Amino acid sequence: LTRRVLAGQKVSPPFTMLAVSDDPAVHRAAAEVWSTAITASVRPAPPARTAINAKPKVGYFSADFRYHATSWLIAGLIEQHDRDRFEISAYAFGKDPGTAIGRRIHAAFDRFVDVTDLTDEAIADRSREDGIDIAIDLNAYTAGCRPGIFACRAAPIQVNYLAYPGTMGVPFIDYIIADPIVIPPDARSHYVEKIAFLPHTYQPNDTTRAIAPTDHRRADLGLPDDGFVFCCLNNNYKITPDVFRLWMTILRRVDRSALWLLEDNPWAARNLRAAAAAEGIDPARLVFAARVTMPEHLARQRAADLFLDTLPYNAHTTASDALWAGLPILTRAGQGFAGRVAASVLTAAGLPDLIVETAEDYITMAVDLAHDPARLQAIRDRVKANRATSPLFDTALYTRHLEAAYSAMLDRHAAGLAPDHLFVAP
Repeated sequence: LTRRVLAGQKVSPPFTMLAVSDDPAVHRAAAEVWSTAITASVRPAPPARTAINAKPKVGYFSADFRYHATSWLIAGLIEQHDRDRFEISAYAFGKDPGTAIGRRIHAAFDRFVDVTDLTDEAIADRSREDGIDIAIDLNAYTAGCRPGIFACRAAPIQVNYLAYPGTMGVPFIDYIIADPIVIPPDARSHYVEKIAFLPHTYQPNDTTRAIAPTDHRRADLGLPDDGFVFCCLNNNYKITPDVFRLWMTILRRVDRSALWLLEDNPWAARNLRAAAAAEGIDPARLVFAARVTMPEHLARQRAADLFLDTLPYNAHTTASDALWAGLPILTRAGQGFAGRVAASVLTAAGLPDLIVETAEDYITMAVDLAHDPARLQAIRDRVKANRATSPLFDTALYTRHLEAAYSAMLDRHAAGLAPDHLFVAP
């Protein structure tokens, strides 16, 4: 796949390549070759207007204003937006079946416009008629995406934000929201967009999320009462053979340990157990967690000892979930945006010592922490204490930083300047 993508062949959606390759050059190539069909299928975009509203209008466009990771992350942000400075609108092209988070998101916006049944061109027309100054694409190349809206130029300024951790590879997206960890200086050339760097982390969080009061007993979850519990509650597609082999090495070195994984489907669970057996590990040491409500999901994570992250596609929302629940995460920082998110989250949480660079260090730290209960407990205590003080869970501070980025974009546009990299001060 990588070889064919770099040869300019349209062989994979860009999102898939984030979990296949850790090379941001591959991610850009996949996006650029995929995007050619988008620009060819829509009418040419009209010139962007220069004038900006006295109170700028920001439009968030998404298929995921529903029970979805995007909504869990942005609910507090939308509620915290400064209505004296901005008018905040939603353009929804996905239906919510009546979930609590969907209702909360709907109520958080000044205007909520259902455009599900409109064409891309009609949605862009509606956005321009509504006078949107900044159009935020909350999907990019994720499920339900409609990049054709932005190819038609829905607003003078268009931004790739949050859902897709990589470049869209198109000329009609002006900025991507990031931070200096997810996009280090030597990686900037792999992004077609100009980069708006937030000072702590690009990822917002909602600090009002409830954790169920349930005190889960390990036995009720199928976990060993007296063994060390490693876990990775990422989606199963992030589990590569390379990562899985590292996990099997860790299990071999930590007696009576278990690996607790999310059960995406029974076939994945069966295949992972078979892979464990092929590595000489008792398949019964892999325990699978069914999907449950978010409050219960957060609560049950307290039964684990250490979260083992994946690469090249890290835990993203799941990383914040674990830390919010008080569970430490061990991550290995990669090269691409998707492989550096957990490092960004951990740094913003005041836990940079849980970031390693090599596979050997990853194994060593996991094994050492399993054999050193006092050290691990000290880390768990820091995770809990830092919830109240770290930038990661300061929704109001994050919102002010994002709004500062929006203001800088607007100022450049109003001055007739082309988009450029932006750096928001702490």
